[in-house]
Amino acid sequence: MDFKLTEEHEMIRQAARDFANNELKPGVIERDEKQEFPKEQIKKLGELGFMGMMASPEYGGGGMDTVSYVLAMEELSKIDASASVVVSVNNSLVCWGLDTYGTEEQKKKYLTQLTTGEKIGAFCLSEPEAGSDATSQKTTAIDHGDHYVINGTKNWITNGGSADIYLVIAHTDKDKKHRGINAFILEKGMEGFEVGPKEQKMGIRGSDTHSLTFNDVKVPKENRIGEDGFGFKFAMKTLSGGRIGIAAQALGIAAGAYEMAKDYSKIRKAFGTEIKNHQAIAFKLADMHTSIEAARHMVMKAAWDKDNGENYDLSGAMAKLYASKVAMDVTVEAVQVHGGNGYVKEYHVERLMRDAKITQIYEGTSEIQKIVISRSILAD
Repeated sequence: MDFKLTEEHEMIRQAARDFANNELKPGVIERDEKQEFPKEQIKKLGELGFMGMMASPEYGGGGMDTVSYVLAMEELSKIDASASVVVSVNNSLVCWGLDTYGTEEQKKKYLTQLTTGEKIGAFCLSEPEAGSDATSQKTTAIDHGDHYVINGTKNWITNGGSADIYLVIAHTDKDKKHRGINAFILEKGMEGFEVGPKEQKMGIRGSDTHSLTFNDVKVPKENRIGEDGFGFKFAMKTLSGGRIGIAAQALGIAAGAYEMAKDYSKIRKAFGTEIKNHQAIAFKLADMHTSIEAARHMVMKAAWDKDNGENYDLSGAMAKLYASKVAMDVTVEAVQVHGGNGYVKEYHVERLMRDAKITQIYEGTSEIQKIVISRSILAD
């Protein structure tokens, strides 16, 4: 197997790394404290082509592969996971979903604005009593001939307040269970569409997370994605790709914390020498590096599977499960390497530790990933 990246891959990684250090790092602590959405930074990411990396060039996308996308996600996440999750949702859930399953009219009307970052997208599946279990959702979309009327509530929606275009999953016929689910394109400002208050979160505080309420929202028939009853398949396939993006985010959080801990170990002295010379610290760094490399290989394998037309449900779920665990383990150890300074905001690692936890929750909890994995390996 050839593990060497192409020259284009290296250029994309370097561009993302430069942007993270030059544009995201300044002010990242303040944005975290104030829960401030990185509006200007996201706009610049759109201008540089990072908001629609995998989408078709004819709709303003970069036409890049999934490997390029996860390389960029890792570098951005090393510095600011709040910004990278905006990139993740817009790329692997919204743009990919529309590019793959949308009609020509939907792509021209919506995708062309999402790929450039002119507008931001949100993916709306989770509900108060239905997270990854799409068949238990209570949001309904009643067919009225030339339009649907949507009622219900979605929660934990990333980009909930900042998005302009929302992909909403709803039941049209509950008797049909998963075959009675559809996906719809909604726009901010539609009558009856309300955005709730911003959630007060432990981590990724710069990204905005909201509940959304739909009260008799009238949606044109042409805003349905795919044939009637396609919504469940749409949600599941989109989430499978989304897991790869979140795995890359978790990898980036871990790698960022490790690099900070390694650098700190070279300048912090204890007992007359730099702490890197103490076996207790050196062994921590060795374990951190090893687990990160293992996670990186799993993330890249999932991306490779997707790019080569292989089934990536299993590899994506495994990558997310493992990388998110590594993110938690490594960030905790990074704080430990920093000692008391690790508990101080200016050293960044405490923020990365808080950010890491969400990677075990969104795009399906670790338990959900284990369900996906176990079903796959026990299918035969």
